[in-house]
Amino acid sequence: MRGGIAVAGVGLAGCGEAPGWSETEIMAAAARNALADAGLTTREVDGLAVASVNIFLVGLSVAEQLGIRPKFTDSTCVGGSSFVGHLIPAALALQAGLCDVLLVTYGSNQRTGVGRAEAGKYKMALDPQPFEHPYKPFNPLTSYALAAARHMHQYGTTREQLAGVAVAARKWAQLNPEAFVREPLTIADVLGSRMVSDPLTVRDSCLVTDGGGALVLVRAERARDFPKPPAYLLGVGAAHWHRQISAMPDLTVTAATESGRRAFGMAGLKPADVDVVELYDAFTINTILFLEDLGFCAKGEGGAFVASGRIAPGGALPVNTNGGGLSCVHPGMYGIFTIIEAVRQLRAEAGARQVKGAKVALAHGNGGVLSSQITALFGTRDVL
Repeated sequence: MRGGIAVAGVGLAGCGEAPGWSETEIMAAAARNALADAGLTTREVDGLAVASVNIFLVGLSVAEQLGIRPKFTDSTCVGGSSFVGHLIPAALALQAGLCDVLLVTYGSNQRTGVGRAEAGKYKMALDPQPFEHPYKPFNPLTSYALAAARHMHQYGTTREQLAGVAVAARKWAQLNPEAFVREPLTIADVLGSRMVSDPLTVRDSCLVTDGGGALVLVRAERARDFPKPPAYLLGVGAAHWHRQISAMPDLTVTAATESGRRAFGMAGLKPADVDVVELYDAFTINTILFLEDLGFCAKGEGGAFVASGRIAPGGALPVNTNGGGLSCVHPGMYGIFTIIEAVRQLRAEAGARQVKGAKVALAHGNGGVLSSQITALFGTRDVL
């Protein structure tokens, strides 16, 4: 699968606030923007991958909205990692000749439409988790706070170190004109903000925004036929070990230990080869856990690693260069935005936040409550 497919186009739509737009309209707008980026129209699309937690038969709805008739459709949903996960069946379908142009798209109006709290109550009613629901957790935040508290207890991680993740993300966002929140943020600001679920404050938590993203995938032999430099898929790996946080084998170790190993193995690369890292930072603890589990630092050293300034602009390991879910955009599920930013960095299209000479980018998706973990590595033609 290494180097077999490439991203030919990416697009965003409605990021921040999109009042009056439905989820499918945001998905369709992002899709059209990605197709335009690739120099294509909906007429060329014959494959579709899409996920939603709110729309029943989402693949049918989005195809209808776009006016396409796909030969291949994947609407697997494993939470926010779904869109990184879609790379696996997309690569298989493209390489098998089941389709030629595959569109991956997502959109949500959770900020101006149905709010997260209301949607969360609806989902809990449909999917009660038997061992947790009776205690009325404020999920997903309660689950991530549990993991953060355990990491602090076990490894001495501090709230200041967690806050450092949010501050680094904000510094990147300040270089990104598309980021929803760009005001200055300090460690003291994070520590002094409203506590939501101890030890996580509101500034340790992702944004609530509208927004959509899309990417266009093609076989590698066609990749250079398009207007923009392609980003080749070098490796991808997936893993999940639990659904409820109470079933997580170890609150400080995620299945990213497996997904990352599989992705790096397929790519023939190691963490030291990565120039830019895009992680699903729903909460500050995510970034610390994933840096450890993907091999960028040892287990238990993530707090000190982020506190050193290594992941901020000017640091040795650029992480979440668009501002991440903490400061750029987070419309319910964030995974697709990790890929879009990775591609933009490899194309050298990131403006003031551009990582000089970036040739290898990692995009990592997280679904559920540290549940589904999917890692993808992309590269320029130079690393094929």
